[in-house]
Amino acid sequence: MLATQLKYDLLMFTREIFYMVFTIIIPPVTYLFMGQLFGDAMYAGNLSYAETYTPSFILLITFGVVFFAFGFDQVMNRTTGVEKRINLTPVSKRTLLVSNIIRSIIITSFGYFLIFFIGMIAYDLSFQPANFIIAFMTFMLFNAALLIISSAIYSLFTSMNGALVFSIVIFQVVMFTGGFTMPIDMMPKFVQVIADFNPVYHMNQLFIAVWNGQFQVDNSSLLSSGFIIGCVVASLGVLRLVNKVRK
Repeated sequence: MLATQLKYDLLMFTREIFYMVFTIIIPPVTYLFMGQLFGDAMYAGNLSYAETYTPSFILLITFGVVFFAFGFDQVMNRTTGVEKRINLTPVSKRTLLVSNIIRSIIITSFGYFLIFFIGMIAYDLSFQPANFIIAFMTFMLFNAALLIISSAIYSLFTSMNGALVFSIVIFQVVMFTGGFTMPIDMMPKFVQVIADFNPVYHMNQLFIAVWNGQFQVDNSSLLSSGFIIGCVVASLGVLRLVNKVRK
């Protein structure tokens, strides 16, 4: 039953142009475009463009998939009556949820390898097995954190149109305050303040460090880790409260 539902969910994802554009097309195209503009620049930690932005755009794809294809899908299923119809079929709500989670992990993993291979081909990105494995494990942890945060945020929506507008706006906000376009310290002060409250920005900073073998336990990494954990705990609390109210 789960395998059949997963196959159906993956097929439906490929047919959703909206999802494909924001999650699979825009990030790689932006990664290549920015590389043409800033490919020769050096960044914090004496890192090249590929070393800095390869993990960043992997995370951007992950964010897009989780918020659009997972979070927004939950609102759509709830507001269009799909969940109620599922109760009348052999497919349980738990099966649907697990299928959506697995689908998100499969697609984000595809994005992980897609951006990495583009980096290797276009920017001579080196492959270091140990760092690659550690980075992938970190990527999976961030995947889990984003799934929880996304589920909590979208559980608050009762309108599909409202969720759609929020999704488009939050994607743009995350693009500019997550460190995906240019270094945050080069941005206006108000953008830097917003970035401090953006968990994706903190994930991005940690992921860049882990990807390049530069992760250190210091005040910055502890602050970022603590903020992410705090967001996850708060999200679990929201989910628990919403579930109680709906029961």
